[in-house]
Amino acid sequence: MRRVDTRFLGRTGLRVSELCLGTMSFGGTTDEETAHRMLDRFTEAGGSFVDTADVYGTGASEEIVGRWLRRRRRDDLVVATKAYGTMGPAPNDAGAGRKHLISAVEASLRRLGTDYIDLYQIHVFDDATPLEETLSTLDGLVRAGKVRFVGASNYAGWQLQKSVDLSRLRGWEPFACLQPLYNLLDREAEWDLLPVCREEGLGVIPWSPLRGGWLSGRYRREQAAAPPGSRADVDPDAGGWPEAWGTYANERTWAVLDAVRDVAERTGRSAAQVALRWLMQQPGVTAPILGPRTPDQLEDGLAAAGTPLDDEHLAALTAASDRPLPYPFGLLARFRRAP
Repeated sequence: MRRVDTRFLGRTGLRVSELCLGTMSFGGTTDEETAHRMLDRFTEAGGSFVDTADVYGTGASEEIVGRWLRRRRRDDLVVATKAYGTMGPAPNDAGAGRKHLISAVEASLRRLGTDYIDLYQIHVFDDATPLEETLSTLDGLVRAGKVRFVGASNYAGWQLQKSVDLSRLRGWEPFACLQPLYNLLDREAEWDLLPVCREEGLGVIPWSPLRGGWLSGRYRREQAAAPPGSRADVDPDAGGWPEAWGTYANERTWAVLDAVRDVAERTGRSAAQVALRWLMQQPGVTAPILGPRTPDQLEDGLAAAGTPLDDEHLAALTAASDRPLPYPFGLLARFRRAP
C-alpha cells in the first residue's frame, strides 16, 4: 500500500497528511487499547494529522490521544482539537466567548498532555458572541504560544467570510482552514463555503466523508430499512446522528451508491476508498477526516492514498451526485462569465 502523502494546510507553511484521523469514537465505541493501535498504524502509514474535540467522550478522546502522545515525538504530529460544546453546568461552560475559550484551551492542553495545540478550531458558529470577542481571543492564544493555527467548523458562508475579513482588518490570526460536512451525498459546501476557502486560501478538512457508513458499500436499494444498531437506524426528529434512513433512503442516494459501486468494481477498490478518493481530488480539499471505529475500517480508509481516480471515474461520480442548484446559485451559474 502506498504511504499517505502530505499537503500544505491552505496557504500556511504547515504540512499535514492527506488523510486526517478523526477520534470521535475514542473512549466510546473504540476502547483505548484499540485506539492506540489505530494511532500507531496511522502514523506507520505516513499519517501525521489527528483531529479530536473536547466534547468527544466529554474529554475522553483527548485523554486517550494524550496518553498516546507521551510516547511519540511531539513535533512529528499535527494535533487538532475543537471547542464550543457544553463541558459543564455553569453558564460559561459552552460557546465561543473569551471566558469559555480560555478555560477550554487550558483543559484541552491538560488532557492532551502537551504544551501547544497545532490547530484549534471553533466547533460551531456562536451567534450569541460577537465575532470580535471570539477572533481576538483566538489571536491571543496564538500570541501566547498555546495554539499554532486556528480554524472553524460548521460555519455558513457569510460567517466564514466575515471572520476572514474581520481578522484581516484587525491584524488578528486568520483562520487557516474550515472543517465542513462534505461528501458525495452532501455537496452543499460547494455553493458558498468552498469558494470562500479557495479565494481566501483556507484549507478544507471535510468531516463525515462516508456519511456515517452510507458511502461504505453497506447499504443497497433493495434494503427496506437500516440495519439495527447502525447510525442510519435512528429517528431523524429525535436528535443524535443525522444519517437517518428516512433522510437518505431516496433515489438520488441509490444513484450515487450505484455509481460508487460501479467505479469500485472497475478500479478494484472498495466503495469507501472510491468515495474518499473522489473527495481527496476535489479542488481545495486538504485532507478528509477518517472516522474509523475499528482497525479494519482504518486499513480500508488508508488504502485511499493509492492511485488517483481518472477523469472518467471522477466525472461519473460527480454527475451521479449532482442536483439542481437552489437560488441564487443556479441563477448565478447561468450568468457566469469565463475570465
